Amino acid sequence: MRMKKTEIAYYLLAILNGVFMVAYGGYDDSPGAQLLGALLVVFTVVAIVKKIRK
Repeated sequence: MRMKKTEIAYYLLAILNGVFMVAYGGYDDSPGAQLLGALLVVFTVVAIVKKIRK
């Protein structure tokens, strides 16, 4: 199934937000922010894979 441009943009923004949270959590010494950022990236990648396989 082909993904729309808006869906791709939303997924890309979610991944970038997760990477930013991991980086900022490391700078601020906040393991909670790092965990949330890592989970956001992982769940976004899982959602992309599910969408492509569907």
